Amino acid sequence: MTMPKSLPYHPYKISNLKEPAYSAGYLTEIFEEEEGDLELGIMRKAIRDVFEALGEPNMSAEDAKLHLEKLDVLLSGEGSATIYALASWLKALGLKLTVVVDEGDKREEKDSVSAAEFAEVGNI
Repeated sequence: MTMPKSLPYHPYKISNLKEPAYSAGYLTEIFEEEEGDLELGIMRKAIRDVFEALGEPNMSAEDAKLHLEKLDVLLSGEGSATIYALASWLKALGLKLTVVVDEGDKREEKDSVSAAEFAEVGNI
């Protein structure tokens, strides 16, 4: 009895990532790792996978190489310019960096500060 062959995972993942909504969800999951657990290597690999699916097919080999080099530079940077550079890099793939409300655990603790209270404090 022979075992059925398994399919390589990487080509399957890339074929799914060719759908922009899937790519956006994939990156969102990577970026939403628990606080402090997001590793630069994992994030870089995930972004490169999305690039392979969405960017490479739409760019010349030279443009693709330059785009990946730009990714390496921007991920090695520090400060607020890095977030803007990443947003611009993703835009070239037809994606955008966005912020959404964290629904998290909908149970609000009695002692916690509500968003409205926080907003009021921030406006003083």
